[in-house]
Formats: sequence, C-alpha cells, structure tokens
Amino acid sequence: MASDGLLGIGELAERAGTTVKTVRFYSDRGLLPEAARSAGGHRRYAPEALERLRTIRALRALEVPVAEVGRALDRRGALEEAVDGRLRELGPQLAALRWREAALRLVRDCADEERADRVRLIGGIPFPPGTDAPARFWRRWLPPRLPARVVAAVVDRAVPHLPAEPTPEQVLAFARLNALVSRPCPGRGPGHQPAAHGPDHRPAVLYEGLAEAYELAAVRMRAGRAPHGGEALDCFVDAYARSCGGRDTPGFRRRLGARLAADPRIDRYWELAAELAPSASGVPEPTPGAAHDWLCAALDGRSAAPDDRSAAPDGRSADRAGRRTG
Repeated sequence: MASDGLLGIGELAERAGTTVKTVRFYSDRGLLPEAARSAGGHRRYAPEALERLRTIRALRALEVPVAEVGRALDRRGALEEAVDGRLRELGPQLAALRWREAALRLVRDCADEERADRVRLIGGIPFPPGTDAPARFWRRWLPPRLPARVVAAVVDRAVPHLPAEPTPEQVLAFARLNALVSRPCPGRGPGHQPAAHGPDHRPAVLYEGLAEAYELAAVRMRAGRAPHGGEALDCFVDAYARSCGGRDTPGFRRRLGARLAADPRIDRYWELAAELAPSASGVPEPTPGAAHDWLCAALDGRSAAPDDRSAAPDGRSADRAGRRTG
C-alpha cells in the first residue's frame, strides 16, 4: 500500500486472490471505481475497494449477471432482489437435473433388451418435463360445450402433479403417459365418446357432480374401504341422473351400470397418473380414475339397493333423501 493509503491494481488483485485482468474488467464496467490515477496513469483504489471486489466475485460465483451486480452493490434491497432472481432461475435448472439424473439411472439399470425403447421414450420428453400434453389431451377429450371453469377444474384434477425429485420408475411412467396423450385423441368419433357427452345430456352438471362424488370416494379409499353404497355412490349416480334429466331409481342404477361398463375407457392413463401421484405411507393418492372405478364397482354390487339402509321412494338412501328435503 502506498503512503497515500491507496492500492495499485496489482496489489488489489493479489490481496483479493484474482488477476489484474479481472480487476480491470470490473473497473471498466464501473463496478469497481478508481480513487485516483498515478502520475504515470496507473489505477489507484481506496482500501474499501478490496471488500467490494470480494463481494463482486462472490456474486459472480453465484452467477448473478454482471448487469445486476452493480445494482446489488449500490441500491438498498437490490442484493436481496438479485439473489431472489437467481433462485427463481435455478428452480427449473435443478428440476431438470433431478429428472435427467433419474432418467439416466432408468436407462443404466434396465435390462439390455429394454434400453433402446426406454431411450426413445425419454427422448420424447423435455427436461424439466411439463404437463401441457396431458392438459391438451383432456381438453380434446372433454365435450366442446363445457364452460371454461368446468374444463379448468377437470384438467386440474386429471393432470398429475409431477414430483420434484422423481424416481426412475416415475420418469418411465411420465414418459409413457406423455407418449400416450401425444397420440391422436380417440375421443372424437362416434362410439369413442362416453354416452354422457351426447347432445341430450348436460355435461357441465355431470362433471361438477362427479367432482364431488370423486372427493367423497377418495376419503373412503384412503381409509382402505372396499366399494360400497352410501353418500359417495349416491352423489355419483345423482350426477348422471341430473345430467340427463332423470331420477336416481333402482332401474336407473341398473341402466347406468350397463352404460358405464360399455363406455370407452382410458385405464392406462390413470394407471400411469397413479404412479406419479404423491403417496402417504406408500399408498398412492386416489386419482379421479381410481375413484371412478371404485364407484362403478360399488354401483355394480348394489344396483338394486342404493345403500345398506332403507331406500327412499326415488331410490336414494333414506338419509340422503332426508337431507335433500330438510
């Protein structure tokens, strides 16, 4: 340090553990102001420039852009903003790395005869993956006259939430699901859409009622209950009845069971979605597809008697009928 207390560029670089070229680079961009110039035109820096230079290098090591480093140093609150911005950028990058690592493990650990197919499957998904393809699939599958709010609610429930730290098996499940939904949608020709999507039905009434029925069924499924009659099944049947202007009667239940058995199914979608669903104690969270199957099984087993309790005149369980009229 010179007698005037200032540091030369070489001394500053040495103390900071960097190069003269680096100090000059930050000086030229205004991040490291000079205190003076020597008689020979050499740069001179105040002692506090050493701490500023160390802070600059730390921010750059965190990949904060050069343009933001100056603001982070000179404006109150800007440092926190810069760090927050970098964290937001890192989120997708970390997710991509986790999915890529799981995908590599999937390919490494599979049997030789499976490896080529798995590489092709994985090649069809981005890293990190997104759910645009499943969402498009459901918008094509749903009847065209559904209100936007109902479509959004159905898509939100039907599209799986992707795990932040997937297992290799979950990567495979998503790759297969992505391939499934990326094919031409089968739901546009006659005979490929559920009967409840027909012109004489009110699909908005149906899907809103099904959402409630699936939630009720999911509660029982989480508790390990086998399919049975009760409020969940009543709600399920009622949704179909109201959507076509009918009533929940034993006869309607028999006809509904036969119709649902003949409807087109997308079981493979729900199997794959279940593999991606979060689980508690190793039990996957019930998907709408699993809830639908549970309710269909309950309907098939109780088609002539809606519940273990006495049936109301319209075919609903007595307690449900009472709640409706009370």
